[in-house]
Amino acid sequence: MAHSLSAKKRIRQNAKQRAKNRGRKRAIKADLREFEAALAASDKARAAEALTVAMKQISKTAAKGTLHKNAASRRISRLQKKYNALAAKA
Repeated sequence: MAHSLSAKKRIRQNAKQRAKNRGRKRAIKADLREFEAALAASDKARAAEALTVAMKQISKTAAKGTLHKNAASRRISRLQKKYNALAAKA
């Protein structure tokens, strides 16, 4: 257990930041589920809309530092690749 005031403050700050990070990651996962559902249904229009929402959410999360910028770029690239495969089939 922390004894100094600065250590106690750091514990409080870490808890707040962890909650924010978890919320941001949860938001990404929700958007990804929506995108995957659209892909499974082969709904190109809904997939395109879900893709833009997911890409924006991933970019915002990377800008905040929750997700590394290269990891965000990689995820966006993979999503775009999946969407392009759907578009090529249709």
